[in-house]
Amino acid sequence: MSSLLVIVGAAIRDNEGRILCAQRAEPPAIAGWWEFPGGKVEPGESETDALIRECKEELGVIVELGDRVGPDVLLPRGDALLKVWFAHITAGQAAALEHLQLRWLAVDELDTVAWLPADTPIIEAIRALD
Repeated sequence: MSSLLVIVGAAIRDNEGRILCAQRAEPPAIAGWWEFPGGKVEPGESETDALIRECKEELGVIVELGDRVGPDVLLPRGDALLKVWFAHITAGQAAALEHLQLRWLAVDELDTVAWLPADTPIIEAIRALD
């Protein structure tokens, strides 16, 4: 398993319990699909440090991470593992710096956007907790 690339994601919640959803701008094959913000863990970087860095780069916010949510998800291409944490914003206002758009959705509204398949088990886990 150590040869797998680790992708980290943040299920960022606001004070009303809504989840921040991000629409991919690229690559073209998955542009337009929705995901949890995040990205690749760089060599020598911890998973949590990577997620905090990615949120700052992609959204312009500082987040505090909470508990892991959902299972580790093997991405369809089979070479990467997605791990997601709950988070909340402690500084800044989320902006779509690298995405087409952002939306805050209540848990019962999560099905209103087209999620990347790897994010589906995380959505199910969030629903089960609600």
